[in-house]
Amino acid sequence: MLLYGLEHLKYAGIRDIAIILGPIKEGVVETLGDGSRYGVKITYIDQPEPKGLAHAVMIAEDYLRGDPFVMYLGDNLLKQGVKPLVDLYEEGYDCVVGATEVRNPSSYGVVVFNDEDMIERFVEKPKEPISDWALIGVYLFNDKVFDAVKQIKPSWRGELEITDTLQILLETGARVAVQKVQGWWKDTGTVEDLLEANRLVLDDLNRDINGVAEEDTSIRGRVSVGLHTKIMNGATVVGPSVIGSDTTLDEGVYIGPYTSLGNNVTVKRGEIENSILMDGCIIDTEERIINSLIGPYSIVTSNSEGRPRGKRLILGERSRVEF
Repeated sequence: MLLYGLEHLKYAGIRDIAIILGPIKEGVVETLGDGSRYGVKITYIDQPEPKGLAHAVMIAEDYLRGDPFVMYLGDNLLKQGVKPLVDLYEEGYDCVVGATEVRNPSSYGVVVFNDEDMIERFVEKPKEPISDWALIGVYLFNDKVFDAVKQIKPSWRGELEITDTLQILLETGARVAVQKVQGWWKDTGTVEDLLEANRLVLDDLNRDINGVAEEDTSIRGRVSVGLHTKIMNGATVVGPSVIGSDTTLDEGVYIGPYTSLGNNVTVKRGEIENSILMDGCIIDTEERIINSLIGPYSIVTSNSEGRPRGKRLILGERSRVEF
């Protein structure tokens, strides 16, 4: 998810990026480093307690002040990327926010429009259905935001809400615009959301086979296979699916639609469908794995015999499961 965000920011011309690290920061620095491998420069800023998005802006003021900036939430997946919002901001606004129509606006901060489709107000998680337009977690600001965040008070959740900040900007005469995003947007706050995001990404996949597939393998549809990956005789891969680099699929393995396998994965036995397996996993089971999210370096094995039954697994890093 973070790499998609970096890609979108880089495409929009942004090279200097600060990542706010909350109390749970496992693997972030190890994965991204100083950003040089991705063509950006990354600075890390600690937020020891989760006191809200506006608080994140406040603690990053020394880094940000003097330049306009994008705030991009790390659990966003946005097909259009950030560039359309940047282009709108450059028309002379002080703040630009992205919004999209949702079925459950009470789960989000929302923007309320008047009859002339002008911004009327911003509200955090409204109990009443006052607007279907949810804020998507991409915001562009200039220095006016720092005065605004210092005027708000913690919400009932004990957090400094970015929606309250937007409302202050609106009330104090800042030029605020809403960009109604084109294409899909996904907030990946749950496992189900991540699996749906995986499906959305794979729906745009192009066929690209870089690994080695033996003669009697079956690769059907839009499948991407990384370098040095081996697909043995009798294995089947059905797209849309992604197989990473240095991965091995043994004889008889079935990788079904909407499945993403990371790098250095080994599947000795099994059927996998509509699932995400991260780097370094080992799968050796007659069971059928479906709708699953399996963390890095996890091992799933089975000694059972008989007809496979579907198993749904949500596993953290370096888990081990034996059926």
